[in-house]
Amino acid sequence: MKSDYGLTMRGIIKNSDGEILIVKRHPKSRTDPDTWELPGGKVDEGESFDDALVREIKEETNLDCKVGDLAIAIQHDYPYKRTVQMIMHLDDVEGELMISDEHTDAKYASIDEIKTLTLSSCLEKVLEKKNYVL
Repeated sequence: MKSDYGLTMRGIIKNSDGEILIVKRHPKSRTDPDTWELPGGKVDEGESFDDALVREIKEETNLDCKVGDLAIAIQHDYPYKRTVQMIMHLDDVEGELMISDEHTDAKYASIDEIKTLTLSSCLEKVLEKKNYVL
């Protein structure tokens, strides 16, 4: 029997140079430890997609934002869970970047630099499907 689906929201935050904010997962993470990913996380039961993404971005990066347009939605399965991941562009981003304990690092990077990093399996899938254009 297949497991239930979980919904995950991730955000694309770009700086004035067009670089994308990525965060590095903790080495003890259950999923894709020590890999780079887009910030975001799970939608809680009864929570709207927008509220979940804004909350997760604040928890993980200390940044405030508004949800913009959909970049891509994909199904991404892990050994213990199936997920639908919605990747959204984020607008009106404000605040000072500070990462949570879930991650060990954060940085803005160009697509060329991102291609050289060890990425989460989901971010790899997203970039391949989007032909490395976010």
